[in-house]
Amino acid sequence: MAAVSLEMMLIANQYYQKKVQHIKWIKKIGLEHAVLITIILLAATISIMAVSSLDNPIYQRKGFRLVGFEFNIEMLLRNFGTFLGFFSQFLIMYLCGYLLFLINSRLLVSKILKEKGLLIYLLTLSTTVAVLYPLLAQLLILLPINTVFGRSIFVNNAFELENAFGAFAIMLISLPVVLAMQWGKQNNKILSLEKEKSQHELDLLKQQLNPHFFFNTLNNLYALSLQKSDKTPESILQLSELMRYTIYKGQEKSVKLSQEIDYINDYIQLQQIRLQKTLHFEFDKQVTDDQIEIVPLLLIVFVENAFKHGIEPAENEASLKLTLTANHTVLFFSCENSFDPEEKTDHKGIGIDNLRKRLELLYPNRYTLHITSVGHIFKAELKLQLT
Repeated sequence: MAAVSLEMMLIANQYYQKKVQHIKWIKKIGLEHAVLITIILLAATISIMAVSSLDNPIYQRKGFRLVGFEFNIEMLLRNFGTFLGFFSQFLIMYLCGYLLFLINSRLLVSKILKEKGLLIYLLTLSTTVAVLYPLLAQLLILLPINTVFGRSIFVNNAFELENAFGAFAIMLISLPVVLAMQWGKQNNKILSLEKEKSQHELDLLKQQLNPHFFFNTLNNLYALSLQKSDKTPESILQLSELMRYTIYKGQEKSVKLSQEIDYINDYIQLQQIRLQKTLHFEFDKQVTDDQIEIVPLLLIVFVENAFKHGIEPAENEASLKLTLTANHTVLFFSCENSFDPEEKTDHKGIGIDNLRKRLELLYPNRYTLHITSVGHIFKAELKLQLT
């Protein structure tokens, strides 16, 4: 029961590694140590049963004793020295098999099979067994326990093929376990490298996104300063708040949706101050809970793109319509703006390209992004599965 409980904890710790933090002492054990602990528990259990059935005539067979399914605390305490002797010898017996398991795990599979192939592995396995099985069999024959309990495997010549078959059986039975261990280690290493690569790519995308925003907003201030507008100080203050949000909140894993909405409103207000044309602006919000968490600086990309490629180049009036619908499971954002089809510019812009890459890293298989252009209207729609 103790061995099974340990194995279940290892499996659970591996299964939930992406959802909860590892239990440190379980993570340190690993499968090899778990097998060793199981062997120790098995040796102790059989030794207790052997001591408990010492005086029971039911387990006497032709001068030998048998291990009965008995558990007697009184007999254990009274014959504790005998228990230690049985335990050490049973443990040596099982450790011989564990030695074969380790050789197969750390050398034959991880080195020979992985680098040289199946044929060389089988030849090396056969050579290893041929060299080791007589030595291990002779060791087990010398154990005093062979004269106490009825055994037939090791009481004869150490070179009997039956001993070799036992060694081969341990190697072959442990092979799927060893392969599973190697696959698990390799898979964990790949996942770790992919996570590091994704984080590195995400950091690079953020570095590209922030300068892109700064250049746009600095251009806004430059235009206001040329006009010597009284709104210049107010715009500088608003820009300061926007940059503070971009620098600090933009580095966090998630922000409240209300913060992202305020950021969009401040950005649009700053843009409207410097525009010399009429902007028909509409922001339709249907949000059940504005405290839900989303990745920062996603939605603003659409708005920046709309101003840079659609609203700013317009000679006369322009339009911008934003739609935001969100609940605890799904978020939908639509940005619809007017533009001049004759303008020779990439309306999608670098911001949209970076947005796609960020969505692939942050919301893999949990987003849809549709971009359409009909007549004088450019429309971008984003749908996120939040849970």
